[in-house]
Amino acid sequence: MKKSIHVSVPATSANCGPGFDCLGLALNLCNDFHYTVTDERPGFHLEVEGEGRAWLKPSGRNLAYASFLRVWNEVTDRKRIGISIRMQNRIPQSRGLGSSSTAIVAGVLAASELTGCHFPRERILDYANELEGHPDNVAPAIYGGFTISILEQGRPHTLRIEPAMDLQFIAVVPEQPLSTALARKAIPAQVPHKDAVFNESRTALLVGALLSGRPEYLACALEDRLHQPYRAHLICGMEDAFAAGRAAGAYQCIISGAGSTLMAYASPEADGDAIGKAMTDALARNGQKAAYHTLKLNREGAQILAE
Repeated sequence: MKKSIHVSVPATSANCGPGFDCLGLALNLCNDFHYTVTDERPGFHLEVEGEGRAWLKPSGRNLAYASFLRVWNEVTDRKRIGISIRMQNRIPQSRGLGSSSTAIVAGVLAASELTGCHFPRERILDYANELEGHPDNVAPAIYGGFTISILEQGRPHTLRIEPAMDLQFIAVVPEQPLSTALARKAIPAQVPHKDAVFNESRTALLVGALLSGRPEYLACALEDRLHQPYRAHLICGMEDAFAAGRAAGAYQCIISGAGSTLMAYASPEADGDAIGKAMTDALARNGQKAAYHTLKLNREGAQILAE
């Protein structure tokens, strides 16, 4: 039985504007997880480099550990083992870039390989969705590219699509984190029918624009009325940053996942640094410090690398 494995999982951006809880994409910013299983040193041993180093602890609540055990305990009788995990975290945490999903996907994939099960990605998605509660972040982390995910009687189904155009993504990351629970609480239980129709039409247009390579539709297709207007007050300066990003050359700007990251969609020829600086400057004028990353689409999803 293999004893060590190295898993790399990409950041994700869910919702993609109007596709609330169903659309997602993977980004070329990855967290790396090194798992080692041993009989000689029982317990959980954790080493963290980068994001989360100050607060991630070797407890049962650690997602990289809990997700590994979820699969391991189901498929093997070996219970008294030692698990060492070394994380190299590059994805900002609690910012709407899927850092939690990387840990969940890494744990499930690592256990699948180290137990010799070698589950297909559809089975990895089943486990990851069970642990995450919804598939919009874990799906692109597993498959890469853009994903459309649904739940049918509680089971996730994902369609991966390959856009017919290249895009640049400028992730503007405020210093202030935003919990998913708080962001979800801001959304009302009911919305006007016209807003539901608005988002339905924009989501369809967005998928069509991506598949047909029609970037001229993105400014309209990325608009949203289901979640962003209700979360705007949680991200100080959001509307100013959106306007600044568009003025600097972005097609459109959105909240990434639940936030607080703001994501600009732009052509590869656009000046990503100019867009990032314009948006961070706008946030600074509203008393909000931020940094930015210029990113591309990750097309591979979670990968097993040479240890």
